Amino acid sequence: MTRGQGPTVRRRRLASELRRLREAADLTIDEVSEKLECSASKVSRIETGHVGVTPRDARDMLELYGIAGDEQEALVQLAREARKRGWWHAYNEVFTGTFVGLEADASSLRAFQALLVPGLLQTERYAKAVIRAMRPDAEDAEIRRRVAARMARQELLTDPSPPEYWAVMDEAVLHRVVDGPEVMAEQLYRMVTMAAQPNVTVQIVPFGAGAHPGMEGPFLIMGFPELADTDVVYVDSTSSGLYLEEPPDVRRYALMFDHLRAAALKPDDSVEVIAEAAGRFAEQAALPEKSLETSKEWGA
Repeated sequence: MTRGQGPTVRRRRLASELRRLREAADLTIDEVSEKLECSASKVSRIETGHVGVTPRDARDMLELYGIAGDEQEALVQLAREARKRGWWHAYNEVFTGTFVGLEADASSLRAFQALLVPGLLQTERYAKAVIRAMRPDAEDAEIRRRVAARMARQELLTDPSPPEYWAVMDEAVLHRVVDGPEVMAEQLYRMVTMAAQPNVTVQIVPFGAGAHPGMEGPFLIMGFPELADTDVVYVDSTSSGLYLEEPPDVRRYALMFDHLRAAALKPDDSVEVIAEAAGRFAEQAALPEKSLETSKEWGA
């Protein structure tokens, strides 16, 4: 799909425009809610993109702000497009926030992980082990559903128009044994395979680099093709995630990522280190020896 044209980003763009137009009309949220006979919380949630806006509500708000003609129709059409369902709605019990919609529309993804392989690079067996470890009380059906959803997300990287994906990981990711050496060998060879894709870059921050900005925790910076759609930083956690959109916050994480890239091994050297680690795990598991040239079989 064309980057930046999905419903989540369109809803975010419309929310930003409605907020800008309200402020230009010199109206407060309370005044808008009073005039449109709705709650102030509804107006606020629309402007922050937490809820969608119907074409009718969009038209009423725009008329109140003095917007008419082609400009009004363009924004009402944006409201219609923002209400379309993305593929992730089939997994609505898994994807409860806006993260996956933003990720699907991003033209660039800059990720850092300190303990785990990033979700977009995980194999099915590795993902299953990680999800089960993080959700020990979950039923088998829920685990299977979450793994399937994660595998569906990964199609993003092989899309005909994929985003530029740059993943930086701490060396600890290569040593933390998840579900045994066989699963680790498969996982690390998968990373080698993905790093060969023209839109994917993988780097490892070695232990020798010492303290680094990523010690604060994992994060993802999502960039979008339209200037109107500003970057979003997603700070991950086990139970939820934090979205940062204010320019100072985004700049801080962009600087952190730049420092992490500088501290990391070069991409080619990183792939070599990953492949060596995969080979060690393959040897531990008494698996047939795999070289860099044949590792593509493992990433299938």
